[in-house]
Formats: sequence, C-alpha cells, structure tokens
Amino acid sequence: MLKQFVTVMPGTLPVALLVMSLGVMLDVGEGRDKPLSATWRRWGLLIGLLAAIVFGALRATSVINQRSAVNFPVLVVAIIADIATIIAVANSRRLVASARWRQHAGLLNAANAVAALCIALATFYAVPDVILQLTVFVEPGESPFTSEMLLRALGFLLGVGMSVIVAAICRSMRLTAYRQAFTFAALAVVVLVTVQHLTAILQIAQGGMVMLHGVAFRVLVWLINHGLWIVQAQAWVFAVPAIASIVAGMRMPLQGMDAAESRKHRAFRRKAVGAAVWSLIAMIGVSLTLTAGVAATRQTVTLSPPESYSLKDGVATITFAQVSDGHLHRFQYKAKDGTVMRFIIIKKNGGAYGIGLDACENCGDAGYYEKDGKIICKKCDVAINLATIGFKGGCNPVPLPYKAGGGKITIQTADLDALSAHFQ
Repeated sequence: MLKQFVTVMPGTLPVALLVMSLGVMLDVGEGRDKPLSATWRRWGLLIGLLAAIVFGALRATSVINQRSAVNFPVLVVAIIADIATIIAVANSRRLVASARWRQHAGLLNAANAVAALCIALATFYAVPDVILQLTVFVEPGESPFTSEMLLRALGFLLGVGMSVIVAAICRSMRLTAYRQAFTFAALAVVVLVTVQHLTAILQIAQGGMVMLHGVAFRVLVWLINHGLWIVQAQAWVFAVPAIASIVAGMRMPLQGMDAAESRKHRAFRRKAVGAAVWSLIAMIGVSLTLTAGVAATRQTVTLSPPESYSLKDGVATITFAQVSDGHLHRFQYKAKDGTVMRFIIIKKNGGAYGIGLDACENCGDAGYYEKDGKIICKKCDVAINLATIGFKGGCNPVPLPYKAGGGKITIQTADLDALSAHFQ
C-alpha cells in the first residue's frame, strides 16, 4: 500500500496544485456573470485526463513502446504554454478586478485559454505513470481478489486523495491571505512545473539533439535526482500565503467597534489562523510522505554479480548447463563505445529461454532481481511474467537477438553494441 501511495502522490500533487492555483488566480464573477472562458480550465483538465488514460493504456498494452516519441513534442508545447501561463498569472490581478474585468474580457479569455492548455498538457505528461500503477495491483500468478491487491488499490486511492486534499487545504487561504502572497505561491507552482517539463525534455534530448557540459549538465543531473524535492517545493511555496494569512488575522482589530463587527473580525481571525495552520500541517505531511515514506519503500536491492562466459570473435557463448536451473543469470559486456552493459538469461517454463538486456524501456537500466521465484524490476517493483521475457513492452527486458542450439546460446556482440544506448 505504501509503495503505491508514495508513487502516486508525486504524480498527482503538482497537477492538483496547478489546477487549484490557476482557478484562484483567474476565477471572476458569480452565477451567470462570468466570462465566456469560465469553464475552459475544467475542460483542459478533463481532456488531459482522458488523453493520459488512453496513453497509459497504450503503454501498458505495449502498443506504444517509445514514450519519448510522444512526450517530446508534448513537452515542447507544454513549456510554451507554461511561460504564457506565468505571464497570465503575473497579470491576473488586473485581469480579474471585479469592477473592471469586462474591460479586459478578451485578455481574460486568452489567459484562461493558455491556462487550460497548460493544465491539459501537464496532466497528460504526469498522469500516465500514475495510471500504470493500476497494472501492478495484481502480480503475475496471483488471484485478482486478495488482501494485497486491496491494499495496493487503497494506497493508490489515498495517493490521489491526499493530493486533492492538500490542494483544497491550500485553497482555503484564498480569502484570508493577502492577494500578493497567494499570487507569489501560484507563480512559483507554475514556474516549478515549467522546471519539471524543462528537465524532462532535456533528459530526452541529452546525448542526441542536445549535449550539455559542465555546470549545465551537473544542474540537469541534480534536477533529475531530486525530482521529489521539486514536488515538495510546490507544496511549501504556500508557506508564504500561510504566514500572510496569520498576519492578516492577527492584525484584524477586535476593539473599538460594535459587537457585530467585533464578532466578524474574530471569525476572520479564527478562519485565517486555522487555514494557515492546516496548510502548514499539509505541507509537513507532503514532506514526510516524500522523505520518510519513500525511504521506507526503497530498501536497497543488490544485483547479483555478473557471471563469466566465453567471448570470442565477436560472439558471446553461454552453455545451457550454466543457465538451465530456472534462476536469473546476469552477464556483463563492454560495448565498442565503452558502455558497460548487462544482459540476463533465465530458463522459462516449457524449456524456452528468456533473454534480454538487464534494462527496460520504462525504467532504464535499473536492472532485475529474483525474489521468491519471481523476476522483479528493481526500480518499480513490478514482477515480470516469465512468459513475456524476450518480448517488447511494458517493464519487460529489452529483447536481444540470439541463437539457441547445440547445447549453447550465442549472441553476436554487434547486436549488443547496437543496444548500448539503454545503459547510457
């Protein structure tokens, strides 16, 4: 349950905070007295969710194996939309001024349009990985109705629910904190979403279209390795409106007025302080989840050491006797470009051999390990169906050309060289 909880929440919290922040910044009017674009952000969220569900399903069923081919153009447009949204939020106070918003109706509609696009693309990029968590509710060979499955489902729902609750708690400060403080937090959320998108696109492009060196490369590596810090920062930026809310509440005069006005001021103070305290509690909860919670699920698994094999004249040879025990066997190879690679072999039920790289399309070169007779991805803890090892898709090992016969398995090193990019 904890694994699903701490995996789902970082994928949904940035989207929840983004939707909430843009809603607070760009909402105006009541009832029918609203701009034409009043519902566009909700449509952006709905379209983004539907597209993410479809994309996640296509990835889960191996119809789409190269997610970067889809994510790259999406991220390019997303970064443009993010920048436009930052401009819209920075000017939101002038656009939504209650007495003058009709004078800027066209600009307000444009702001809502870019905000809707920003929400849709951010949702489409972030949510498919959350959707894929549904595929690990039932491990291969398990009954679909077990207590473990129910706990995983509960963890998934709690992760989504906590993201929504944190966003709702932070939203409660919209009426108690100074407008400038909430605007700062909303701007910071969009900026951090932009940083996430920029990191992702540079990670895809690195080594191909873009070659970063020196400080730029070290910054990119830091951002990749500290992605959860960015998610925590998206929650903690609301400490600014929390402090502003407390200040606004404490500055509310309680003396020198009639009883009705005094009660009104006291109620505002209680509401302001209460909203700030609950928001701070929510931020602490996010940090505990993404530090202690994640640490509890990341028990270090040491991959078994690579085994020896014959390598001669561009051919790697492994005898059946070496790998016929039904357990996972790991081998290492240094490609022509200097990349150190790993590949695995396991004898499957029925006598066939499952052979592939010790890496997959989804989780990279994290590798696989054997536990309780199951082959498990080290990064995402998904148990791999033995029958599908050697086939493309999902978290399966990247397949590798080979020949089996005469008591041995042979692999051309040229085929290994061609796949070295999976370990770079």
